[in-house]
Amino acid sequence: MTRKNSLLLFLSLACLSIGNSNTKAPNIILLLADDLGYGELGSYGQKLIETPELDRLAQRGMRFEQFYAGSAVCSPSRGVLMTGKHAGHATIRGNMGFYDVGEPRRTALRKDEITVAEMLKTAGYQTAFVGKWHLDLPEDPSTWAFARGFDFSIQEQWGISAAGTKFLGTDHWLHGAQKLMPYPLEDFESLDHFRTNLIMEFLDHKEADRPFFIFMSYRAPHGHERAIGNTELYADRGWSPNQRLHAAKITLLDRQVGRLLDRLEADGDLANTLILFTSDNGPHSEGGRDFRPNAFASSGPFRGIKRDMYEGGVRVPLIAYWPGKIKGGSVSPHQSAFYDIMPTFAQIAGISIPEQSDGISFLPELLGQTQPEHDHLYFELLTVKGQEFRQAVRQGDLKAVRYGVGSELELYDLSADPREERNLTATQPEKTRQMKELLTRAHVDVPGAVIDGL
Repeated sequence: MTRKNSLLLFLSLACLSIGNSNTKAPNIILLLADDLGYGELGSYGQKLIETPELDRLAQRGMRFEQFYAGSAVCSPSRGVLMTGKHAGHATIRGNMGFYDVGEPRRTALRKDEITVAEMLKTAGYQTAFVGKWHLDLPEDPSTWAFARGFDFSIQEQWGISAAGTKFLGTDHWLHGAQKLMPYPLEDFESLDHFRTNLIMEFLDHKEADRPFFIFMSYRAPHGHERAIGNTELYADRGWSPNQRLHAAKITLLDRQVGRLLDRLEADGDLANTLILFTSDNGPHSEGGRDFRPNAFASSGPFRGIKRDMYEGGVRVPLIAYWPGKIKGGSVSPHQSAFYDIMPTFAQIAGISIPEQSDGISFLPELLGQTQPEHDHLYFELLTVKGQEFRQAVRQGDLKAVRYGVGSELELYDLSADPREERNLTATQPEKTRQMKELLTRAHVDVPGAVIDGL
């Protein structure tokens, strides 16, 4: 029996404690913030920005201390999340791909890569998506969310369609390009308020006898939402306009999570629903000269922000809530990442983990059972500014970072040096060599991300 098959058997047995054949499979809700830093929730140490709903969710569920996004920027991180492949195997390695001909351009998920939604549909789940997809080509609707396993799909789109239509950043399209959902700013507190109203439409019409999977891809606190309807929140704090805007978007996102929870409870669905809340990467610094993430300690105790391979760029919050299954107020030290979400959902749904996945289900951790561990976690990023290649690998408490092909490796002990300030390569040459080998083996070239010299 292979390691993967034995693990599958172990986790399948663990799932037997979830329920029996006479109960409906659990509903699954994935809530994804956009550029929310590790330190931007009260439950993760934030002192200035108010997040009462998410803090209450953490108190009633489990808070992960060592959870990682798929990469350090939006598109590749979401690709890892949707396919269960780590960043060295995934199709998308940056917000843009770099090809032999022409300018850098967006890369879509391959058609032979099963998505989380397509996987859950095989288990009878109703599937819904609202928000930022960022895994497609605007000119090719067959790459949009509605064509990748979502029964109900309203996605943000920008770029140029095959017919020459120019999509704006706030354009939201129902089930492909069939119907435009306009966003009147004056009618909503924020874009996340608008998006939450849209997912209510799905809840109004879902089938009661089938489980559902919802992927809510929020906007906050991404820097591109430069105006919100609520102009009063934090107006009395004496902050700069961009600081106030940033904090308000996070608190308004928190408010929308509360609205969704209230709706699930009113419908009687909350008791049989697993909810995960996380972020696609570390905090941004895109709010102008008067805004910096450090104003709110957005990266928590860590070094780095969005696009960094240091902890602040890739370590993100994860809150898990599941009434009657997850012990309230629990804190997990388990090291896991976005590519573990697909196998976790597969085990919850009672189906096989897709062979493409590099992940390990953290369902046992949620249930308080013995949890298998990764040998190491891997991350990489090809930046939008050019052929700048970044890598990181964590093995136990050691973390290796490399900025650029041929550059010197940096080695840190996160247990003693969480800010990654004391490079250990000079004192640990053998471990440095081993980590270099891991970095080299983990990367596989794909179209748009061919790296010479590894």
